[in-house]
Amino acid sequence: MKANEGRVEQFLSTYNTVFTIPVYQRNYEWTNAQCKQLFTDIEKIGQDETRHAHFIGSVVYVHDDIYSASGLTELTLIDGQQRLTTIILIYTAVAKLCKALGDTREEQITKTYLINQFAKESDKLKLRPTEANEKALKFIIHSERGDGFKGGYSRLIENYDYFSQSIHQNNYEIILRGLSKLMFINIALDRYRDDPQRIFESLNSTGLELSQADLIRNYILMDLKRDQQNFIYKQYWEYIEQHTKDEVTTKTRMSDFIRDFLTVQTKEIPNKSDIYMKFKEKYPRGNFDTLENTLKMLRNLSPLYYKLLNPRYENDKEIRLELEYISRLEINVAHPFLMKIYEDYSTNFIDKKDFIEILNLVQSYAWRRFVVGLGTEGRNKVFMNLYEKVDRADYLKSVQIAFAKLGGINRFPDNQETKKALKLKDFYNVSPRRRLYFLEKLENFQNKELVKIENNSNLSVEHIFPQTPEARWKTDIGVDDFGFIKEHYLHTIANLTLTGYNSNMGNKPFLEKRDMAGGYKDSRLWLNKQLSKCEKWDKREVEKRFEAISERFFKIWLEVRVDGTNAFQEVNIFEAETPRNKKLEYAIFKDKKLQVNKVSELYMVIIKELLNISLELFFTTDLGAKLNLSKPAEPNAEPLRQTIWLNDLYAVEGNMDSIHKFEKIKYALTVFDLQNELFIKYVDN
Repeated sequence: MKANEGRVEQFLSTYNTVFTIPVYQRNYEWTNAQCKQLFTDIEKIGQDETRHAHFIGSVVYVHDDIYSASGLTELTLIDGQQRLTTIILIYTAVAKLCKALGDTREEQITKTYLINQFAKESDKLKLRPTEANEKALKFIIHSERGDGFKGGYSRLIENYDYFSQSIHQNNYEIILRGLSKLMFINIALDRYRDDPQRIFESLNSTGLELSQADLIRNYILMDLKRDQQNFIYKQYWEYIEQHTKDEVTTKTRMSDFIRDFLTVQTKEIPNKSDIYMKFKEKYPRGNFDTLENTLKMLRNLSPLYYKLLNPRYENDKEIRLELEYISRLEINVAHPFLMKIYEDYSTNFIDKKDFIEILNLVQSYAWRRFVVGLGTEGRNKVFMNLYEKVDRADYLKSVQIAFAKLGGINRFPDNQETKKALKLKDFYNVSPRRRLYFLEKLENFQNKELVKIENNSNLSVEHIFPQTPEARWKTDIGVDDFGFIKEHYLHTIANLTLTGYNSNMGNKPFLEKRDMAGGYKDSRLWLNKQLSKCEKWDKREVEKRFEAISERFFKIWLEVRVDGTNAFQEVNIFEAETPRNKKLEYAIFKDKKLQVNKVSELYMVIIKELLNISLELFFTTDLGAKLNLSKPAEPNAEPLRQTIWLNDLYAVEGNMDSIHKFEKIKYALTVFDLQNELFIKYVDN
């Protein structure tokens, strides 16, 4: 590696040289804010006669002794393209102004900094950006001022227009002086002696941060030959990029996609800042075939991921609707599982009916948990491990069983727990997308003419008993019911409906809202069917409507049940009955069957297993103290009343009843985040 301080204008004026931006580099991404900052700096130093230099960072390139067809030396830029490209745009704007003013320096600027005068037409640009940007740069340099670019949106065009408007007759001399004072560190790498990727990583730890996907792209492509780079980029990477874009936000989700892919492959969820490092660990650079196989897997999954992000691109109407519902619920943690299920459907391994049932099951799991008030923590690990539980010989049932076996904080709430929470849940003061999801699913159950509520300006959420009711409400339903509904049921699902006449209904008494034009009697909505027959809206009618809604709820968001199997012989330890006066038939820990018959045996086996997983966790938490973990053989060690040896050094206290052992096992599993990994089977009485 050679590093020298130098002037930018001397670097750009190097004779017969082309600065190539390889396909593995990210796109030109500087915004107006960054351009404005650089331009302001250049203008200031151009005005300051006491300053002779202004440092702008480094430019790093690899000299591969590659020569173009025109005999030009090619330098491959691996850092600095944003600054160099922007400076080229400024020089171009100055050159165009010089031409318009009749200043003869226009030709000098163009032939010194912008083009190689004697090169072939295809090699004339001093800076050779990636394909999309090359068209824009050629247009900028060769077009006349005022010409319109026909190639669609380009950040190069946008930033050039900013400089073109900012540089004028009164300041272009200042800008030229400022450009002449720009200094940088010129870092030339030898591919065979240096490690360009390692240098690239360290250089990009500051500045305009690269995404994890950018780093992975560079890691994959940087070490390849030029023709291999272009092949891999065109055949795989470009396609994957196009199919990991959220069309609503217009943002790429490439890093998220690779994270979900790694989750599927490694059964570990990388931190968002560690995706690149985990990718390197899983896929060390080897031969070309290995690299291509990895990219094939990514390429095959990306169209499915694209439809998860953008359900409207799914052709099947029924599947599209369920994907839209999942998107509204924002169950992004389910993507690793859904990608694999989707893949099995797309390859005809499972049929449409099973696929839709699984999509509904995912919704039921997420929605019931929301209703009950269970947090989202831990759900990512549920979905990370879920596909492993699939029995390809009995696909749907195995998914149902896997959901049913979830316990503790990750449980699938049953009907009883869900109904209790559903009755008093505030559904008005939740996110609008969740509220409308709920109402739309309720309304459209077994409805052939679907009612679209989201983005429907004709429908809005209506409180049947108003938030600020008129005084007549007290007379109509009585003071007691008035107070009870207002305190307990105001924002619950039983008191919410949909109407196109919300502003007309206002705070009016119930019968007026029912009988007015466009009122409940005129409505075709299922949600208003019962209201059209009510004579008053008191506590009894609210609770009657709740029963009707809850009955419909449990037909839509189904409980997990598997008929005709012994799937539920084992129960998660967090859901198990007290072990008092019971014997174990066996247990299953991390999918491994344990032949244990007593709780004391289970206690010893599980704590041993956890000790083998991580001794450190016993000491960095209070777990060791809770279990009285010690080294009995050491001098001065406190004796244990009943010693359970875990290995040659460590033992725990065993003098407690089965109920306390159960509780300590559950606490230990919680510390290790393994709440869903221990199932027990009691001996049948």
